[in-house]
Amino acid sequence: MALSNVQINNGFNESEWELRLDLAACYRLMALFGWDDLIYTHITCRLPEASSHFLINPYGMMFDEITASSLIKIDLAGNKVEHSEWPVNPAGFVIHSAIHEVREDIRCVLHAHTVATIAVSTLECGLLPLSQHATLLFQGIGYHDYEGISVDKDERQSLQKDMGKNNVMFLRNHGVLVAGATISEAFHNFYVLQKACEIQVQAMGCNAPMVSVKPEVIAVVMDQYRQANLGKGAQLEWPGLLRRLDRIDPSWRE
Repeated sequence: MALSNVQINNGFNESEWELRLDLAACYRLMALFGWDDLIYTHITCRLPEASSHFLINPYGMMFDEITASSLIKIDLAGNKVEHSEWPVNPAGFVIHSAIHEVREDIRCVLHAHTVATIAVSTLECGLLPLSQHATLLFQGIGYHDYEGISVDKDERQSLQKDMGKNNVMFLRNHGVLVAGATISEAFHNFYVLQKACEIQVQAMGCNAPMVSVKPEVIAVVMDQYRQANLGKGAQLEWPGLLRRLDRIDPSWRE
């Protein structure tokens, strides 16, 4: 017998439940690929019905434990909109509320502390156009100087300024922020960035001359990319990633 809509959506409206599913999947995928950092990073998603509300992870829950219904809804002031027994990471609130407050063009913001992205964040040169992966992001990257652990709300202004209209920002000596118009796009952007950083770190470690992609190629590569992925972008791979999660453990859908 088919489940009722209430049972499927756990009491949430359909649009919010779909976002909760995708966000929970994104957390599980970060854990699956080994890109989590215990409980200390975060991914958020702005809700369509109330642009001042966004979903964030329960602080203390491991990424491979997160489910659609366990995500916490908060507002831009850091208040919980609905009851949850779990706290919210103060630094997560500061970082993500800063971007959600001024970027209505993006729905999802992903913050990570992977070794490769932190390594590149410490380099004065930042990300270099050494690979095809890097060229896909190269024209939209910002940099934000380290100001300590992000618990001071005043840092939101400098985060907003340094992010600008970019969808990728290196947090110097700290990690990265990656954004997308959808959750799948934010995950895809991070996947590409992580690959680009891993490639750069390994290439620089060879202690040999490196060849950068030519500027005229960087200028056209995004148009070529849209042709190559049939104009579907991240949505081309997202269903397959969800099927992978379901084969491993479908509890993220709860």
